[in-house]
Amino acid sequence: MKALRIGCLSGLIFLGGCVSMVTSPEGLEGAPATLVPRAGTYLDLTSLPRPAAPILTAVYDFRDQTGQYRPQPASTFSTAVTQGGAAMLSSALADSGWFVPLERVGLQNLLTERRIIRANLERNGREHELGSLNAARILMEGGIIAYDSNMKTGGVGAEYFGIGSSGQYQVDQVTVNLRAVDIATGEVLANVTTSKTVYSYEVRAGVYRFVSFRRLLEAEAGYTHNEPVQMAVMSAIESAVIHLVTQGVDRGLWNLANPGDHNHEILMAYRESAPPML
Repeated sequence: MKALRIGCLSGLIFLGGCVSMVTSPEGLEGAPATLVPRAGTYLDLTSLPRPAAPILTAVYDFRDQTGQYRPQPASTFSTAVTQGGAAMLSSALADSGWFVPLERVGLQNLLTERRIIRANLERNGREHELGSLNAARILMEGGIIAYDSNMKTGGVGAEYFGIGSSGQYQVDQVTVNLRAVDIATGEVLANVTTSKTVYSYEVRAGVYRFVSFRRLLEAEAGYTHNEPVQMAVMSAIESAVIHLVTQGVDRGLWNLANPGDHNHEILMAYRESAPPML
């Protein structure tokens, strides 16, 4: 009994230290802002072979088309996926080196500023110094078309004599669609749909037992990890851009700077990962 009490006391001290570490704001507040971490698809995106010439591209919107909201108690008014898809797509297009995204989401703001500049130039008789906006050759359309919760769930646990531990996981999936449209003809040149899993898990351990008459010991510790949904959306968009580039190269829609890069390792890898054509 004495050894049991010593063990329980040691456990309480350990758990007390854990609680102090979890609730302490040290290291959690005041941390400097950092660049958003990127997934492995970003390295593939920036390592694509170079194009013969970057393509002027317009992105008007990349909407959340799932219509899903986060479950309670998080919020009934907060959406399950990010609403910043257009910003993510523009970033991925620019980082690929294959496309030059033109500002279209804030087009009205851009036109307002150009009117202000033109008015100032007209007062000085220099109204012709302001050039025209670039016209895009390709229009990028699409959006976040699905968010499926609880694609896979599971867990395992064990408890004996009031002492136990358990773990559980959940897999969600986000799906995006990206289309390249020829502005001159309206033809859909390429169409890609990609998906990315969102993985979450929880691990916990606890004890619930009487250490003596009318003295109950109860303690619990745990850890939860939730993969950010916006990172999954960004990775799916980056993958869609790479597949779009690969399709365009294979169909002769756009050309490589070095024709020998047709069998580049990244292009080959994404060709092999694409589903077979029926």
